[in-house]
Order: sequence, then structure tokens, then C-alpha cells
Amino acid sequence: MTIGTYSWEEYVRLVTSFHGSVEPGLMIGGLIVDLALKSLPEGERFDAICETLVCLPDAVQLLTPCTIGNGRLTIMDFGKFAATLYEKTSGEGTRVFLDTDSLGDRPEINAWYFKLAPAGERDQDLLLRRIRDAGHSILGTQRVRVNPAGLRREKAGASAVCPECGESYPARHGTRCRGCAGGSPFLK
Repeated sequence: MTIGTYSWEEYVRLVTSFHGSVEPGLMIGGLIVDLALKSLPEGERFDAICETLVCLPDAVQLLTPCTIGNGRLTIMDFGKFAATLYEKTSGEGTRVFLDTDSLGDRPEINAWYFKLAPAGERDQDLLLRRIRDAGHSILGTQRVRVNPAGLRREKAGASAVCPECGESYPARHGTRCRGCAGGSPFLK
């Protein structure tokens, strides 16, 4: 069993180093990314879309050159455990998703995914073994076409200095930075 260029055990170490712990979502996420990568032609430059905020974006960033920082990973909070890798120019790609129909024969994975038992009551080692044993068989694929222009990140443009905090910010945000304009998560 390999995930990308890593053995299962190497991927477990990579996940632990990056994420802090081995989580079932990152292991299934690795399988999703692996299957999507296998569907791409060699040498193709691609971008990625994740349809969930949890775990899967970490797997994309670990296994591909697509990151939030370089703008090649778009995260859309659809709450679906799915990722798409697509060719940048044409938008042609493959969407890979956790196929819930396949989980009926896999009670440990089903219970984890649908949160049928509290995390503290599940046997994590058994669950990870079941995920490894299931491999790609718990995934579905679809050929898709993405509109890449609809996903492009807006360029920062000119900068300004906020009159309240004195820090720079994109001038297109208005007369003050978003933090000083009431968008800050910090309490005063």
C-alpha cells in the first residue's frame, strides 16, 4: 500500500509530523489524493479543490504542490469529503470522494464517518487498519470540468497604511484595514 510516493508507514510519519496526530480523515484524504494523482497525465500542471475544511486540505498540501499559500488549493465548505485535481488551463480533472455506499460493509469506517460513536469509544488502531485494508475501494471518482477563472484569487493590488493600527493592508479593502473596521477576532 502506497500513498503518493510514500509507503503507508512513511505517510503515517509524515501526517504525524505535519498534523500532530494520525487521524482517519488524513489517511482517507491521502487515499483520495493518491487516486486523483493517478488519474492525471504525467507532467501535467494542476490545481486542487477540497470540498471540506477538515483533514483533506492537509492531505492535498502534503502530497501535491497545491497549497493555500501559493493559491493552487481552493477550499469550498460543502461539507463533502471530496477533492478534485484539475489541469489549470482546460479545467479537466478528476473528483474523488468518499463513497458512503461502500461503507455498509465496513462498520468501523462507517461509525467514524457518520460519528455514530464518540471518538473516545472507538479503537483507533482497528479503524486505521480497516482504512488501510479498504484502500481505494471506499472511494468514487468522477471526471469533471472546472471553470478555473471562477476560482482565481484576487490579486492584492496596491497597499495602504491603516490610520488606526499603522499596519499595511490591501487598499481595495477601504479606508481602514479589515481588523480595525470590525473584522478582527481579537478582543481589546
